[in-house]
Amino acid sequence: MAQEAQPSTERELVIRVVAMLADANPDGDMFGGWVLSQMDLGAWIQARKLTSHRVVTVAIDQIVFHKPVYVGDCLLVYATTDRIGRTSIAIQIEALVERKESLATETVTEGRFVFVAIDEARQPIPVTRRGTT
Repeated sequence: MAQEAQPSTERELVIRVVAMLADANPDGDMFGGWVLSQMDLGAWIQARKLTSHRVVTVAIDQIVFHKPVYVGDCLLVYATTDRIGRTSIAIQIEALVERKESLATETVTEGRFVFVAIDEARQPIPVTRRGTT
């Protein structure tokens, strides 16, 4: 019988990256898609800590962009496991920046990412705790 993984209320830093000019618009703000991709990677890292199965993103919910990210800011992506279902894992992501000039930290974006565990045939399978399968 598969052992069920449990959600965690611990917020964990999963990505820390500097916002570079190559991913900015002409006004110096980072494209929202760049921020979303960092959040998706961070959510995937968190989901993979829970199961040894392959996981894929199936939904991105409730994305809110609070403030812009500027070139030179350090983007900090924090993950919290929100829910673990039979085949899915929901990860809450909060993206903060450490501002280049002041080093002040503020929340810029947040959202919820849902992953499904899949087998080699890309079919959904039960989420099991890493190390038990």
